[in-house]
Amino acid sequence: MAVVQAPQVLTANRLTTGDVLYWRGSDWVERFLEAELLPAPEIAAAALEAAQKSVRGRLVVNPYLFPVRVDPDGICPVEVREVIRATGPSVHRDLGKQASSAGARHV
Repeated sequence: MAVVQAPQVLTANRLTTGDVLYWRGSDWVERFLEAELLPAPEIAAAALEAAQKSVRGRLVVNPYLFPVRVDPDGICPVEVREVIRATGPSVHRDLGKQASSAGARHV
């Protein structure tokens, strides 16, 4: 029986500021909601490989893939860690991504 892998999103941190970034096409975006959905393992692997150019160029550090769930309202991270990374620091709900609703939905 074949194992079905969940769609994924590619993330990293900006080297100069530590900001969380997400892969979109061939570049990085700051908002999770703008991240590219990588629906198949081979597509995700190709994106991760392409992101290595940003590592060699010292733009980002530690790129990795994480699973997401797709529902009628869009995509949302499966893991709590990624929900926190998408919504910003959990101690400042009045600042940054949490105040602007730019992060991920928490379900």
